[in-house]
Amino acid sequence: MKRRALLAAALSAPAIARAQPAWPTRPIRWIVPFAPGGGTDTVSRLIADRLSRSLGQTVVVDNKGGAGGNIGTVELARAAPDGYTLGLISVTSHTLNPMLYSKLPYDPDKDIVGISRLAILSNLLGVTPSLPAHNVAELIALCKAAPGKYAFASSGPGSSLHLSGELFKVMAGVDIVHVPYKGAGAVYGDLIAGVVQMMFANISSMLPQVRGGKVRGLAVTSAERSKAAPDLPAIAETLPGYVATSWYGAGAPAGTPEPILAKLEAAITAALATPEIQKRWTDDLGLDMPPAGRKGFDQFLAEDRKLWAPAVKASGVKLD
Repeated sequence: MKRRALLAAALSAPAIARAQPAWPTRPIRWIVPFAPGGGTDTVSRLIADRLSRSLGQTVVVDNKGGAGGNIGTVELARAAPDGYTLGLISVTSHTLNPMLYSKLPYDPDKDIVGISRLAILSNLLGVTPSLPAHNVAELIALCKAAPGKYAFASSGPGSSLHLSGELFKVMAGVDIVHVPYKGAGAVYGDLIAGVVQMMFANISSMLPQVRGGKVRGLAVTSAERSKAAPDLPAIAETLPGYVATSWYGAGAPAGTPEPILAKLEAAITAALATPEIQKRWTDDLGLDMPPAGRKGFDQFLAEDRKLWAPAVKASGVKLD
């Protein structure tokens, strides 16, 4: 009797496997751990649209902002690993917050699988047009001549924009005051008016201000010039070794089945290769395109943390 039951189970196994529905069979949720309207939101919606087309199911963007991105990231980390919850990961969730919080409510290395980087984002150093500095060398000389006189603004303590400034202070040997604002958008009026003299901002938000003549763009924070603004030098051309770049990526809860991860990786790689996305990245959003896929992701992350560690240390910021 027992032998017949085992034989029946063995014979029925292939039929059960064949009966499993192919993923995805229902809409997919994409968590953005920041408020709507920023670069994270724009990139997520463009990628979600491409994935909806290639996977045959709607990918719904769900903004879950708050706590420096931790609220949405925790939700991603604790979601069921079934391929129906994905999310945006970034320099904030995987590089900066692990150094800024002593007790992070998720483990970026154990709780989330990095599927692919989506974009590399340089920050842009801009100054008020009335400031008598037209390049990085002149700015450094100006700040050294009057320690503590000039201020740089950021979107808040511990942000990549704040830390870009802290790294600049250390490497240039200048004393400039940090003035945090509640979001980068609130700074531009004061920057244009000269209330604050300089700002490190995401290139996608500052470049229109520079092109419109409202802000003077001095340099980008990437190791080399950005394809989105090749006329602007890199800070590293004046301060060798200076690099402070952000990045966006796609992640899934740890334990997501390998076939699903492979399918997502292929779909995202194909999306990033389309002329439509490449044009939007470079021409409209000021983004650079990273290598797609999971290969090399862990190595990149380790290098990124080493790169940002001096800036975090110099800032003295703890966000607990």
